[in-house]
Amino acid sequence: MDRFKDLESKVLTVQEVSNYLRVHPSTIYRMLKKNLLPAFRVGSDWRFTIEAIDKWRASVESGNPANNNG
Repeated sequence: MDRFKDLESKVLTVQEVSNYLRVHPSTIYRMLKKNLLPAFRVGSDWRFTIEAIDKWRASVESGNPANNNG
């Protein structure tokens, strides 16, 4: 995951998060609709921070999914 090291404090788009998590963008939109991913809106577009996505992923992997949507 060295190629994502420079993204540590970057704001990501849906496409970038789908690449990072290796899922289709429609999966990201489905998860957003269910409030399963930590994200925020800029106008009509969704944005994510890599820190929030990594925290969310760690909680899901530990079996304790937390809704960190904010």
